[in-house]
Amino acid sequence: MYVHRGIIDDVARRAARPEFMDACATRFRALHGAAPGEEEAGSWRRSWPVLLDALVRAGLGGLDVLLELSLPGTGERVDAAVVGQDADGALTVVAVELKQWTGARPVPGHPGMLEVGRRSVQHPARQVGGYVHYLRGWADGGNGVRARGAVVLHNASADVIERLRSMVSPDSPSAEFPLLGRDDLAVGVPAGDLAERLGCAGLSPAPGEAVDRFLAGEHRPSEQAMERLAANIEDQRPFRLIGEQDRARLAILDAVREADAREDGLGAAGAHGPGGMVVVTGGPGTGKTAIAARLMGELCRESRRNPRLLTPSGTLTRQLQRLLREESRGLVATFKSKTPGGLDKNSVVLLDEAHRAATYPHQRGTGFPAVLRNLLDRVGVLVLFLDERQIVRPSEGLTLDELARHAQESGAAFRHVDLETQFRCNGSQAYHRWVDLLFSPAGAARPWNGGSYDLALATDPDALASWVDGHTAQGRSARITAGFCWPWDTGEVPPLEPEVAIRWHGPDHGERSWARPWNLRSEQPVPGFPDIPARPYWATDRGGHDQVGCIYTAQGLEYAFGAVIMGGDLVRRHDRWRARPEASYDAVQLRTLPPEQYLPYALNTYRVLATRATHGTRLYSTDPETQAYLASLLPGS
Repeated sequence: MYVHRGIIDDVARRAARPEFMDACATRFRALHGAAPGEEEAGSWRRSWPVLLDALVRAGLGGLDVLLELSLPGTGERVDAAVVGQDADGALTVVAVELKQWTGARPVPGHPGMLEVGRRSVQHPARQVGGYVHYLRGWADGGNGVRARGAVVLHNASADVIERLRSMVSPDSPSAEFPLLGRDDLAVGVPAGDLAERLGCAGLSPAPGEAVDRFLAGEHRPSEQAMERLAANIEDQRPFRLIGEQDRARLAILDAVREADAREDGLGAAGAHGPGGMVVVTGGPGTGKTAIAARLMGELCRESRRNPRLLTPSGTLTRQLQRLLREESRGLVATFKSKTPGGLDKNSVVLLDEAHRAATYPHQRGTGFPAVLRNLLDRVGVLVLFLDERQIVRPSEGLTLDELARHAQESGAAFRHVDLETQFRCNGSQAYHRWVDLLFSPAGAARPWNGGSYDLALATDPDALASWVDGHTAQGRSARITAGFCWPWDTGEVPPLEPEVAIRWHGPDHGERSWARPWNLRSEQPVPGFPDIPARPYWATDRGGHDQVGCIYTAQGLEYAFGAVIMGGDLVRRHDRWRARPEASYDAVQLRTLPPEQYLPYALNTYRVLATRATHGTRLYSTDPETQAYLASLLPGS
C-alpha cells in the first residue's frame, strides 16, 4: 500500500499543489481508517517537494516514486521509495527517510538513540536500515528485490550531518546508508554526484509491470531471516524449557504435524480447511511466553513454515524485540485488530497473552471475535496461550470453552494443553494456590503459613517502599505496582508528578503521607532523564523502582521482588470482596460498570500484580478494613 505512486518528473510538478496534498490525505484515510495528523501532513508539504526536486536534478525523473509505502509485516511506513532497475535489470528499491531536523545529539546511556527536541528517537541511519533489512528479507520472500537506503535531512547544516555521521561506526551495518543534509542537495551539485549521494546511482526506469509485481507480491519472511531469528532464540537463556514446558512444546508440534497432514489431504482435492487450533492454558509463571518463543525458533527452521509470534501487549512485544534484536523484525509483533500480512496455510501463529486480545465480549453477544476468526481462517494452525484469570478489561475476554465451541462449529481441529507447574514465585505452588483463593469472589484464603516464598503485609507505604529500596540497593530487581486508583495526568515528558499519593495515620495517630509518580508514559526514553525508563522497560531497566507501575505496565513481565498497593476499588466487607468502580481512574468503560461486573476485573488485576515477583511480595491496602483483613492472613514485614 502507498499514498501515491507516480513517475518522479510528473509527481515533482504537482507535489506543491494543495489539491495533490488533499488527494494524498484522502488516500491515506481510505488506507488507514483515519486522516493523517496535522504534523504528518505538514511534513509531507515541507519534505516531498525538496526530495522530488533533488531527484529530478539528479537525472532520475523517469523512475517511479512511492510516497508513504507501507511495510505489511511491521506496520511501518517508508517516507518515500524510489524504484528503478540496476545495470543487470534487477528491480531495486531505495528507501528514503525524510527528516526536517536542524539538530540532534546522542542520548547518554542509550546507544543508537538521539535527542531531537524533547524526544528520544532512533538514529535515522538505523531507522532506514530497518526498512532495507525488511525489504531484502520480506518483499517477495526475499527473492528478486534489491534494496538500498538513504536519509535526507534537508534542513540540517553540514556540522549537524557530520556529527550524525560520526555516530555511525564504519563497520556498523548503518554505515551503508548515506546521510544527506542541506549542502549535499544544493543546486549546482552535478547530477551524477547527486544520484550517488541519494543512493540511486546506476538506476534506470523499471518496466511498469515489474513495479506492479513488486507491489502485488506477498510479503513474507525469507528463509535467511527466519534462520537468523531461530539462532538468536536458541542463544537466549530465558527460552530454555524445563519438564512440563518441554512436554507442552512437543504436544504442540504434534498438533502442527497433524494439521499439515490434513491440509495436504485437502490440498490434493483442491480445497482448504479451517485452520487448526491449539489452546495452551496456564497460570502466571508457567512458562507460556518461553514455550511460545522456543516454538517460534523451531518453526523458523522448518523449510515450508511461515510462523509469527504475536502478543496483544505492546510492552511484552517491545521486550521480546529488544531481546531478539533486528532478527525479530516483522516476525515478532503486536497484535491488535489487523491480521498481519503474508500469512498462508503453511503459517503457524503463536498468540501469547491471548486473554489480552481485543475481543469485545460485552458487545458481540454469542458471536466469536471476528479478529480471531480472520486469523484462524488465514493460517494453518493458531496456538493461543491463555490464562482466563488475567482478563482485566471488558474489551478483552476469551475462554477455553468459547474456543473449543468455535473449533467444533467451524470444523477446525482442536487440542488443549494445560500447564500446571509454575516456575515464578520461587516455584511455590502453595503461594499460587493462596493467591488464587485470596482473589476469588469469596476470598476464602487461609492464613499464610510461610513456605519457600517471602510473603508478608507491609504495615504502611513507607515500610513497603523501604522494602523495595533495600532490595534495589543490593542489586536485585524490585518494583511497586498499584491498582489504577489515582489520577494519571502527567504527560510523556518528565518531570513526573507524584500522583500515587496516600495518607494514613501512624501508631501515634498523627497523619502521614507518601507519594510517588506513575511510570513514564512514553514508549521511548526521554533525553536528560536516564533514571526514568520508557514505559515498556519500566519492569527491567534502571530507575523503575522509583515509579509505580500499573496492570498495563506489569502484565506479562516479572521481577525479583514486588510490592502491591491495593486501592479503594477493591475492599473487604462482611467476609466478601466488594468492588467500588467509582474509586478507579481507569478507562471509562471500566469505572462506569456496575460493581458486580467490575468485581472480576478488579480481582484479576490484583491477582496479576501479586504474581509478578519471583522471590517475594508485599501487600498493602489503602482501605483500613481491607488492611485489617490482610493482617489476619499475613505476618507483618
